[in-house]
Amino acid sequence: MKEVIIRIPEKKLAFFKELISQLGFEVFEEIDIPEEHKAIVRERIQTAKAEERVPWKEARKQLSYKDKA
Repeated sequence: MKEVIIRIPEKKLAFFKELISQLGFEVFEEIDIPEEHKAIVRERIQTAKAEERVPWKEARKQLSYKDKA
């Protein structure tokens, strides 16, 4: 599958997203993560104790998802 990046003027974004949705395409929005949040995560990784870590497969089982209804 190919990925296409398009720059849309802010005032036309809602229209464009609705159009793409109606055509059956997926819309992904890039999320900017503030640098201070990244620093917090890096610090937590550095100070985490190995015995307190949970493997991703186990952690994923504990997550719950809400429907996009």
